[in-house]
Amino acid sequence: MTRIDFYVSPETELQARRQLACRLTEKAYKLGKQVYIHTESETDSQLMDELLWSFRQGSFVPHQISTTQSSISAPVLIGHHQEADGQADVLINLTDTIPDFFSHFERVAEIVNEDENVRLKARERYQFYRDRGYDLTTHKL
Repeated sequence: MTRIDFYVSPETELQARRQLACRLTEKAYKLGKQVYIHTESETDSQLMDELLWSFRQGSFVPHQISTTQSSISAPVLIGHHQEADGQADVLINLTDTIPDFFSHFERVAEIVNEDENVRLKARERYQFYRDRGYDLTTHKL
């Protein structure tokens, strides 16, 4: 069964959520995991693509944006589609909803910050997972 981790940042800015997603992605990549970062839109996917190149000096996380025309080969994919392309072990969710395909992953990382709207939506997702018996862990950073 899919394991769900909520990572709660004390920050309020959206950029802090993206930075945390980059750190988690790098950690999973170094552990040999395939990662799919799920974003709200094409613009958000582009922002994550750019940030993964620059979030930390000296970091290297091979990645690409998932498109229907591309051949998927990177260990980290970024996308905003209804269904994740390719195979991945870890889903990093940067949206306010639960992707329909979340259960295809070994682990799901929900990124939360102190923004009240983000926290409210995260509570709804937490309740959804809990009510269905998923293993939940909260990491307060």
